[in-house]
Amino acid sequence: MIDKNQQLLQELNNSINNQVQVREKLSVITNQRIDDSVKIRLPFYSDFGRNTHLGKGVFINSGAMFTDLGGIYISDNVLIGPKVTIASVNHPATPEKRREVEIEPVYIHRNAWLGANAVITSGVSVGENAIVAAGAVVTNNVPKNTVVAGVPARVIKVLNQ
Repeated sequence: MIDKNQQLLQELNNSINNQVQVREKLSVITNQRIDDSVKIRLPFYSDFGRNTHLGKGVFINSGAMFTDLGGIYISDNVLIGPKVTIASVNHPATPEKRREVEIEPVYIHRNAWLGANAVITSGVSVGENAIVAAGAVVTNNVPKNTVVAGVPARVIKVLNQ
């Protein structure tokens, strides 16, 4: 399955596709129907693909990398900037176990915005309406209606609702 999906991703990224074709090919890779309201700019990268779940109205800019073995759940109307990395997989710190994997799902909730080059690590939940600033590395949950920035990311602003 992994090898087949890697081949499909290579074909997707190395050919000319309109948005209908992108959604059709990603529907095969993810094994789910991608809604017509989803827009994805190529190239798009994933290590597996079957554990990526996209809501409606999602926009993913070019160069995004989804390491989705542990599951990536993206709710409706999420914006994902260029070169964002979402990783649901990690490795143990212990040298003897470092080649093992630790998987924890990542949740990006409704109306969240992930800025360019942001990194979302395994087990993290980004709350509804939250903004992750460009270049931030998110290692802890992001509360809803907040802006986080930095390495590691921390809350820098609460959004008025």
